[in-house]
Amino acid sequence: MTLLDAPKFDEAREQRNRIMMFGGAGLLFALIVTFWLLAGHPADWPWNWWTHLRGRHTINHFMESVEKNDLKQAYGIWMHDPNWQQHPDKYNSYTFDRFEADWGPNSAQNEYGVIQSHQIVAARVFRNVLLVGLLINGRKSKALFLTYFPKDHTLDFAPPDEELYLGP
Repeated sequence: MTLLDAPKFDEAREQRNRIMMFGGAGLLFALIVTFWLLAGHPADWPWNWWTHLRGRHTINHFMESVEKNDLKQAYGIWMHDPNWQQHPDKYNSYTFDRFEADWGPNSAQNEYGVIQSHQIVAARVFRNVLLVGLLINGRKSKALFLTYFPKDHTLDFAPPDEELYLGP
C-alpha cells in the first residue's frame, strides 16, 4: 500500500464516532450538573463539591438529632465518634456536659430556645474547612455559623470573626 492508496472513507463509522464523542461529552456534562445539584449548588470550585456534600449531610444529620433532643447521638456526630460513651475522657476539650449546656433545650447558653427547625442558607470552603451558615427556628436575624472539618469529619463553632455574607 502506498501513500496514494488511501482507504475508502467510511461515512457510517464517522457518524458513529461523532455520536459517541458528543454523547460522551453530554453524559459528562449531565454528571457534573447532577453532582453540583446534589452538593447543594455550591459557589465554589468543583474539587470542593465533595466537601460540600459531606459537610451539609453531616450538619443536617446533626441538627436533626438536636431537633429530636437526642443529644447523645448529636454529640457522637459532633465528635465523629458514635461510640464516644466508651471513652469520654478522650474529649476533655469539649465535654458532653458543656455540649448539653450549649445545645440543650433548657440551657441558659442556648439563645434559640428549643430547636425545632433549621435551614442551611450559606456554605463555603474557607481555610480548609467548610463554613456553614444556619438559620434556626426560621429566625432571620442572627445566623449560627458552624465549621465542618473534612479531614476528621468533626464539627465546631465558627470563630466570631469568620462569617458568611447572607445578603440584605
